[in-house]
Amino acid sequence: MNAPTKALSQGEFIALMAMLVATVAFSVDAMLPALPSIAAELSPDNVNKAQLIITSFLLGMGFGTLMMGPLADAFGRKRTIIASSILFIVSAMIAWAAKSLELILLARVLQGIGAAGPRVVTLAIVRDLYSGRDMAKILSFIFMIFAMVPALAPTLGHYVILAAGWRAIFLCFVAFCVASCFWLLLRQPETLAIEKRRPLKVSFLINAIKEIFGTRTTRLAICIQALTFAMLFTGLSSIQPIFDVTFGKGETFHLWFGGIALVGSLSSVVNAKLVVRLGMRLIIKAGYLGLSFVAIIMLVGYAFLENETAKFAAFLVFVQASFFVAGLTLGNLNALALEPLGHIAG
Repeated sequence: MNAPTKALSQGEFIALMAMLVATVAFSVDAMLPALPSIAAELSPDNVNKAQLIITSFLLGMGFGTLMMGPLADAFGRKRTIIASSILFIVSAMIAWAAKSLELILLARVLQGIGAAGPRVVTLAIVRDLYSGRDMAKILSFIFMIFAMVPALAPTLGHYVILAAGWRAIFLCFVAFCVASCFWLLLRQPETLAIEKRRPLKVSFLINAIKEIFGTRTTRLAICIQALTFAMLFTGLSSIQPIFDVTFGKGETFHLWFGGIALVGSLSSVVNAKLVVRLGMRLIIKAGYLGLSFVAIIMLVGYAFLENETAKFAAFLVFVQASFFVAGLTLGNLNALALEPLGHIAG
């Protein structure tokens, strides 16, 4: 197969990058409707253990994030994505065939490591081609499409479970990953020239880490993103039981979650419209101040609310605000972090 050399149109580039990044969102959100079925079949004595299906994947993704960037800087962007995607696919097949929750959890950790490749290296590809506010704008469009995946994934998972059982969701992961890999191979040129690659040596890694944490803007952006993802993933790991057990809306959970994700995706459109004019920092500050205000109002209100409908509405507003602010800020934070570090973007 001849390697593609012609640059993609901006629209196709954004769509491809969004699909690669969405590997993570699809792998998490499509599993949410399956948690009750997995709990009933594999851990009936402790149904909450099924939530480890989500957190084990995130654990693997955390470890994978540390590995994939240096590999991409050493061996190129496309090779790293393809290699990590193979690990993702093999792990999904192991989870599909597993007969115990423990083996599924191990497979999910490995699957998370594999998913980190497309998630991390995609941002490096964008940094190879764009910088500054232009990069923030491109990332906004990528995250807009990325955010639509959670709107569709729970509903897809719901109907896959109805048609073929919860194990079939893992086959959907395989199909999704294979499709994105073929698109990447056939259409996207390699963006990191051979002469710009950095050998995978301990000394290079240590110097890069020193440079990363010695750059104030990057260091601050990493800390803020860590707090943001902690908030989002804590919510994601427990959101299905909250809808189901706390508020009795398990049957319609996929529709509620889809609506939340769809509205949240609009934040990326807002950011793309404003970021070139207002800048990344102003939008980030406004977003977090607004979310803090919503959180305080919800906590105070929750202390005095007795009506279950009102409590559900307050919970819904907070979750929606969390997703909206994430869409408003994460693209900008990534652009700020990568701006001074294009030479070690991975």
